[in-house]
Amino acid sequence: MSQTRRKLPVGIQTFREIREEDCYYVDKTHYATQLVANGKHYFLSRPRRFGKSLFVDTLKELFEGNEALFRGLAAHGNWDWSVHHPVVRLDFSGASFDQPQALEHDLADQLGAIEDEAGISASDGPPVVRFRRLVRELHRQTGRRVVVLVDEYDKPILDALDTRELAVANRAALRGLYSTVKFNDAHIRFSFFTGVTKFSKVSVFSDLNNLADITLHPAYSAICGYTDRDLDTVFSPELEGLDRQAIRDWYDGYRWLGEKAVYNPFDVLLLFEQRLFRAHWFETGTPTFVIRKLLDTRIARPSLDGLLATDDLLSAFDVDDMAVEELLFQTGYLTIADVHDHDGDIRYRLDYPNREVRQSFNRSLLRAMTPPESSRAATGADVRALLQANDFGGLEAVLRAFFASIPYNWHVANDIGDYEGYCASVFFAYFAATGLNVRTEDASSHGRLDMAVEFGSAVYLFEFKVVDDAPTGEAMAHLKARRYADKNRTRGLPAHLIGVEFSRKDRNLAAFETERA
Repeated sequence: MSQTRRKLPVGIQTFREIREEDCYYVDKTHYATQLVANGKHYFLSRPRRFGKSLFVDTLKELFEGNEALFRGLAAHGNWDWSVHHPVVRLDFSGASFDQPQALEHDLADQLGAIEDEAGISASDGPPVVRFRRLVRELHRQTGRRVVVLVDEYDKPILDALDTRELAVANRAALRGLYSTVKFNDAHIRFSFFTGVTKFSKVSVFSDLNNLADITLHPAYSAICGYTDRDLDTVFSPELEGLDRQAIRDWYDGYRWLGEKAVYNPFDVLLLFEQRLFRAHWFETGTPTFVIRKLLDTRIARPSLDGLLATDDLLSAFDVDDMAVEELLFQTGYLTIADVHDHDGDIRYRLDYPNREVRQSFNRSLLRAMTPPESSRAATGADVRALLQANDFGGLEAVLRAFFASIPYNWHVANDIGDYEGYCASVFFAYFAATGLNVRTEDASSHGRLDMAVEFGSAVYLFEFKVVDDAPTGEAMAHLKARRYADKNRTRGLPAHLIGVEFSRKDRNLAAFETERA
């Protein structure tokens, strides 16, 4: 176990700099040698700031034979350092592609830089022609087949999603570029494509049909990110003074079918640097497009808890076909919680990976569904303290004031659907935005509970109803009749039943009944 404090590689995506500056480094080189030993063309999707670029750079240094950088790492004794391969690395992370010709100009610049470094004269023609010639010339010049690495392969499409025609044009240009890898297979030793989203093979990789997708391959689930063991060994000097369980609750929980969950590395590094629990990763990119897509599909917030997806669904992303389940999964706002296999029919249950995402995403969702003054008041209210004290009168007062601040027909402008769906969505987001673990109960023999909040040493069970005017008592009666508290009683947790009725006429709470189960 390392006991020497090292430099934190915050924002560093260059393998050479990390090694030469003696930064902390979680050894991922065994994944690189494993990929090379078992195949040739690969694809990997992971959320932003998860270490994809660092892994791509590690592959570059490995194939170029820079042995000194790998001493002490897993790859050092499993690589032939006498063989050096030319590397063509394309990186689309450094430009914006929301304007016509931007992709063509960026490609011309990147290819020109590689040509200059290799001493190859630039050729005329579109990027596809130059790319094809570059690969062949590098092979002829060095006598070694070429390694092709493409980082943020999908960014030119994602940047243009607000302009469909441009997104389609960029997609077509990239499809032509990437097809070159297959048609030049005899000149290529290895290729690796990575990005945030997993566009369907038909739309982007239609010609590269021998591309192995390792996104959900159990053997590569921890190829990016840090495991619990990594924190307890590599980063052990940084753990002093920090609550270990809090680190796990805030930043762990991302799963891609492997046995181990992983931490977001960006969060971990900033936590160690600042010594503060914050939404470090989430704050670097507001999910405006994702929130808008969620509202456009009219999926109520409660439906996100335990959302189910299939293999087909998780690979169907495209310009004209963006399933919200896949979008939330690939962007890192949902992760795989469970896998259900029914005679070969695979279903993935998705959920928030950790407190950072659950809290921050729901704050963004709440801001989108309510006026600014309402959402600010909601996140500022100390709901956790009211629950801790079982102050249900205070909680009811806070909620009444909150719903009273929302304009009468605000839900109509938010594409949630009917008033009941809107109320449930806002209620869920309201509680989750405070950092509480809000969930829907798994269906039992008694039915399915609307909402549960487990906090402290108790669980709070909610049932929602919308009434035309006066309270009816149906919500509380439903809770009792369905005996929802039984499941939690077997776990030894005291349960509180909370029946909430919304008035369609007054656009506020009609009833807020509570009872100890």
